[in-house]
Amino acid sequence: MDYDKALTRLTKPAFTPIGDAERLARIAALQARMRAAGVRAVWLDASSSLTYFTGIALHGSERMHGALIPSEGGIVYLSPAFEVPKLQTLIRLPGEILAWEEDAAPGPMVAARAAALPCRGEGLALDPATPFLFAEAMTGHGIAILPARALIAALRQIKSPAEIAIIQAAMDASFAVQKATRAGLRAGIGTTEVSAFIDAAHGAMGMIPQFAYAQFGEATAYPHGVPYPQVLTPGDMVLVDMGAILGGYYSDITRTYVFGKATDRQRAIWGAEYAAQSAAFAAARIGAPCSAVDAAARASLEQAGYGPGYAVPGLPHRTGHGLGSDIHEDPFIVKGNDTPLAPGMVFSIEPMLCVYGECGVRLEDICQMTDTGPRWFCPPATDPETPFG
Repeated sequence: MDYDKALTRLTKPAFTPIGDAERLARIAALQARMRAAGVRAVWLDASSSLTYFTGIALHGSERMHGALIPSEGGIVYLSPAFEVPKLQTLIRLPGEILAWEEDAAPGPMVAARAAALPCRGEGLALDPATPFLFAEAMTGHGIAILPARALIAALRQIKSPAEIAIIQAAMDASFAVQKATRAGLRAGIGTTEVSAFIDAAHGAMGMIPQFAYAQFGEATAYPHGVPYPQVLTPGDMVLVDMGAILGGYYSDITRTYVFGKATDRQRAIWGAEYAAQSAAFAAARIGAPCSAVDAAARASLEQAGYGPGYAVPGLPHRTGHGLGSDIHEDPFIVKGNDTPLAPGMVFSIEPMLCVYGECGVRLEDICQMTDTGPRWFCPPATDPETPFG
């Protein structure tokens, strides 16, 4: 199919945005965890966590901008004074606004405000996205500085039904773009044109394009591609990795297949990757540690003669990552992460098989942990020549 025609056939996905009631419930849950941990306040920088809890989306900069969440009571927003009028238009959940002028020192101001909050607990826990510059400025001003990652991740890594529905809509849309991308391939097409189509397709569907990677032939062996374009020839391995944002949530999906007839060698490499992905999916069980999923993928590849461990030919990186309002977030599917899998977790399974100098295969699919086990958001590929059936 011609890519220009394909763009006219794509439809915008329907979804229901996250509402204020859910955000208030998230804050209440965070405050409950803070009280249980004895934490007085949490600082949310201009990050995805600020959006997750308050609905405000800000770009990080050299100026401190964010929110204090006390263990009890209302939100305290921090803003450069000249940005307050804009902040007032963005606020969805009411709270106090603490403004600072350009010649002021906002770090000590935030620390002092946290120390003076009329609530229980000790210490100011910082959003893991807080720049060191800001963290250093808040240190030594009457309140201990602590990490907030565990508090935040415990909530963000368990997706609500509303979040699952948005991710499903985003994944369905990118799955359609994957199919259209393959249908439009032709001998002589370049990776640059393919990537441009992917971005245009996501844009046509009302999504915010984030990444579009196309790799052909030997270049498919490298997890993050190569710094030069390629031209497609019959018999090439094709790797297409893409993602976009819908309603504040990411899609992420990779397909690898052969353009034309697969050789026995290509089928063997592709089959080893498919077996590793299938083994990882089978290991994803409620209560099992995240590390067990990674271990299952590696054991499968080692049985096929690859590895061991992170050695190449084999799997040189973790098996997966959480997906939500960040493209990479908790839980991470990697050795050493013994976080138990729980209903509501959403993560990728992508044990890429890299054979440097020859080709690589990544089958990346997103799964959701349900009460009864894992569920794919999109149908996984089952064949290197016809990956969409």
